[in-house]
Amino acid sequence: MRETKLDPSTSPLAAFGVQLRRSRKAAGLNQVQLGRLTNLSDSQISNLERGTRVPTLDWVRLADEVLETGGTLELMFWSLAGPALLEGFPEYVAQEAKAVELRQFELGVIPGLFQTKAYAETLASADVRRGAITEEEADGRVAYLLSRQQRLNGKESPLVHAVLDESCLRRTVGGAGVMREQLDHLTELANRPRTIIQVAPFSMGERRSLALPVVLLTLADRSMLGYTESQERGYLTRESHRVTLWARDYDRLQVGASSDVASLEMIRAARKDLRP
Repeated sequence: MRETKLDPSTSPLAAFGVQLRRSRKAAGLNQVQLGRLTNLSDSQISNLERGTRVPTLDWVRLADEVLETGGTLELMFWSLAGPALLEGFPEYVAQEAKAVELRQFELGVIPGLFQTKAYAETLASADVRRGAITEEEADGRVAYLLSRQQRLNGKESPLVHAVLDESCLRRTVGGAGVMREQLDHLTELANRPRTIIQVAPFSMGERRSLALPVVLLTLADRSMLGYTESQERGYLTRESHRVTLWARDYDRLQVGASSDVASLEMIRAARKDLRP
């Protein structure tokens, strides 16, 4: 089969494809063999090498092990979204991929792990219009997000507990059609056994214990990390005192928020209120 020649300078995804092909050949494997060793079809391997498919982090790590690259592919994976990512965010995602439990509070926007493709594309396109990122960077950002979401569909998905401020449901992103699809997806996620979604209603007022988005990650050794963001960058902290304070405030928020059953009704009500 004739190989498609790829220019690695055209995009981070193209560069990843070129490096994957080189690493595979150096290991003396064809696409079928690599696919069998990493649980993909030869056509999927071909798509990765041609830069038309975004790999998942779990697959990249397995490929690094099989091809004995010393972690080269994983290093390239973190550059796939390029400068479109907030500074400090890739460091967080590297830990998110290892977490066995994830607790999150979000304001104003559906959390990335829960976003539909259309919702994510709308947000990325808005940044393009503002001149914050390029079209290519927007595509990379969305592809990067979708690859992160794959972990929620795996057999060893983490336990995810999200408390969403009511503004996440009421802020229409992309018009009524995109938002209805997003709220339907949120409903589907809420019915999964390893996902808990609660809504912090506007009526909580000053009793809402967190003022900024926060994520708490629990790793396999039961250690805990905290993550939050400013307009300029993301901050991952291992400082036990700070993480303990965030966890305490999250527990208070969880208790004060609507129950998971009542929250599901709020999501359905918000969907019903959308007009075509």
